[in-house]
Amino acid sequence: MTKKYILNLASLKDQVYEYLRSQMREGELMPGDVIDMNVTSQKLEVSKTPLRDALIRLEMEGFVNIMARKGVVVNILTVEDIREIYQILGALESTAIIAASGIIRKGEVDKLKKLNEGMKKAIEKDDFSDYYKKNLKFHDVFLELSGNNMLRKTADVLKKRLYDFPRRAGYVKEWEQSSIKEHQQIVEFISAKKYLKAADFIRDVHWSFNVQERFIKLYYSDSPSSFK
Repeated sequence: MTKKYILNLASLKDQVYEYLRSQMREGELMPGDVIDMNVTSQKLEVSKTPLRDALIRLEMEGFVNIMARKGVVVNILTVEDIREIYQILGALESTAIIAASGIIRKGEVDKLKKLNEGMKKAIEKDDFSDYYKKNLKFHDVFLELSGNNMLRKTADVLKKRLYDFPRRAGYVKEWEQSSIKEHQQIVEFISAKKYLKAADFIRDVHWSFNVQERFIKLYYSDSPSSFK
């Protein structure tokens, strides 16, 4: 029996957007797929207006490409995309750390330590889902303290493109273990109030494509990218 999706009238375009994002995250819509607007609007029982608005937002965020006469195509995440996203995230998060430097207190440092320890325990149990959630929360500590909502939202969208496109069932354990060590170094710099060093490290190591390239290649080995 076909699953029926029922949407209420509140923020209809946002609900259509979340539906399409969930389809991408769950692998129902894969990179290279074409989104049929007629079929989708009928399935969701909505007009094409909220669907079109949702697709425009997805195009602005880089998830799809609206092509005249060819329909809406789900973008392929290329190696160059990944390289550029890493560069941008490094710049954003280093900026966030510097912006937050004047208001980071012991409570925030303790939270970073606790989250990183939680990530370590999650990987020991091969629980990547829990690791992933705590990893996002770790970075959100200083992103939120930066006080720059646009910066935080941009970082959030870019991470979704990296990790939810679609979200992979497997992971590279060695990469997560390396990332935990990098998190520890970031925490040590912040705890010592060496904010510029923490910012440099997160930009030039943690979000460096060149530093992380071998792990990136392993993680995206099954994706239709230019790695092949």
